[in-house]
Amino acid sequence: MAKNEKGERPSWAPPILRGDRMEAGLRTLELDVRRRLDGLLQGNHLGLVPGPGSEPGEARPYQPGDDVRRMDWAVTARTTTPHIRETVADRELETWVVADLSASLDFGTALCEKRDLVVCAVAAVAHLTGGGGNRIGALVSTGADTTRIPARGGLAHARGLVRKLAETPRAAEGTRGDFAAALEQLRRPPRRRGLAVVISDFLGDTSWERPLRALGGRHELIAIEVLDPRDVDLPEVGTVVLADPETGKQREVHASALLRKEFGAAAHAHRQKVAAGLRRAGAAHLTLRTDADWIADMVRFVVARKRRWSGGVA
Repeated sequence: MAKNEKGERPSWAPPILRGDRMEAGLRTLELDVRRRLDGLLQGNHLGLVPGPGSEPGEARPYQPGDDVRRMDWAVTARTTTPHIRETVADRELETWVVADLSASLDFGTALCEKRDLVVCAVAAVAHLTGGGGNRIGALVSTGADTTRIPARGGLAHARGLVRKLAETPRAAEGTRGDFAAALEQLRRPPRRRGLAVVISDFLGDTSWERPLRALGGRHELIAIEVLDPRDVDLPEVGTVVLADPETGKQREVHASALLRKEFGAAAHAHRQKVAAGLRRAGAAHLTLRTDADWIADMVRFVVARKRRWSGGVA
């Protein structure tokens, strides 16, 4: 794992969520999410969707049959025409997370494995969508199994969801992931409109695009792409054994300058293809990396979305 010049992990590095460090890691994760998200967003509405609240809406002229208790006397006095104040109805938000924990996520060469970053992202989503009677559920896919966690509200449920995700057994080597099937399980049967968050490294084919577009037609959609530096760049390491964890195939190659260049070009082309597929599905796209400050990236994403809702420039 990457460390700074003093041999220490950066303060913003994701906690280690394995073995006997699992319990401490989960506590640290919850504290980091609360402290840094609340602290960095300061005053911005903590939300991933432009959800209405109990704030008064716009004023409009009074019409026969309107409830006189909603009369806006200030506007009425200013315009000399009776006006009432519309109210924006409260609503509960139901959030569903589709988390990809297939074998390709059990990999990391920087500060953590990609699966750790998936857990961190879910913890942040649970925090950002919590409260007000909102509910969150999850579908966790390893390729071998798909676990469904029912949507419920409350802090205890959110903690249990994150814990269950972190404790999900790793898929056996050679188990191929099926992210498209997990998306289909969320799409059918249709659920009430809400927020759908899909988290994956989006490696391999793009069979996920069709069910994702169907989800985007019904729900507010966010796609979180989890990457490791070695997913996009092959270092100068001489002869190296490359392994595909979802097929078990291995190949020994020499990381020549030409191979590294071709690898980088192919990785870039795939990332562009993924980004285009997410745009077609209507998904807001966030990329988190194992070698970067994931919470800062999450904050920038949320703030940019809020600016777009308010008509500002992201």
